[in-house]
Amino acid sequence: MDYDVIEQRTRRRETLRKTLTYFFLSIWALIVLFPFYWMILSSLKSYSAYNSEYIPKFYTLAPTLQNYKDAFTAVPLSRYFLNTLIFTLVTTALMLVVILFAAFAFARLDFPGKNVVFALFLALMMIPNELVIITNFVTITDWGLRNTFTGLILPSVTSVFYIYLLKENFEQIPDELYKAAKVDGTSDLKYLFKVMLPICQPTMVTITILKIIECWNAYVWPRLITDDEAYFLVSNGIQEIRENGFGRENIPAMMAAVVVISVPLIVLFLIFRKKVMAGVSRGGTKG
Repeated sequence: MDYDVIEQRTRRRETLRKTLTYFFLSIWALIVLFPFYWMILSSLKSYSAYNSEYIPKFYTLAPTLQNYKDAFTAVPLSRYFLNTLIFTLVTTALMLVVILFAAFAFARLDFPGKNVVFALFLALMMIPNELVIITNFVTITDWGLRNTFTGLILPSVTSVFYIYLLKENFEQIPDELYKAAKVDGTSDLKYLFKVMLPICQPTMVTITILKIIECWNAYVWPRLITDDEAYFLVSNGIQEIRENGFGRENIPAMMAAVVVISVPLIVLFLIFRKKVMAGVSRGGTKG
């Protein structure tokens, strides 16, 4: 009898704990998702309806897609998308090649001064981004690469943090696999692509997604190195839309442009969310 009472109390406590957990998670989800809801709602309101609301309404009875049409006609938003797509794909591809070979070298190869070189690499993470941007700007300008895709891409083709993250994952692979592969006559390059890369696939997918998001949202460097509209990305294209497109007062049209720009990243994350979570969890696990 006492055992049944204790079991019932335990079940009640567990039920109460789960109920409170889901309740607070639901509240937190509403807080996080509300800005997205408000962005989409505002983009569906007409300019006159939006300005006539002295008290903001959380719904609209007359949704319109005119703002989305204006987003592509007031400014060359399609060109901004194409520029961003080129910048993102080329930068991400080049960075993956660079960090892959760098991480493999630091994780598996033995060469004089390896630990010193890697320590210097990590020390680069301590340098403020503002100093790096100034140096990169002077270098790119001296090379005559302003208002070019090369000037946009070059400073972003490597990342000390991603090299470190991938190196830590490579080092979790047992050394016995590498020694066995060398005994079988497998080259380092073949071992990298046939053994290490498949094992660390979740981390590679995570790095790829994070880099795509970083490139898609890049603002400071593209704004600094380009003043030709032909090379604008969607991030600094938003500022162009605000200044020379709709005007600062047309908030619904601005929200429509932001929705269009945000959708690719949201879809990308929803498709690969499981891979991203697996890569993050693996990156935090040793052994």
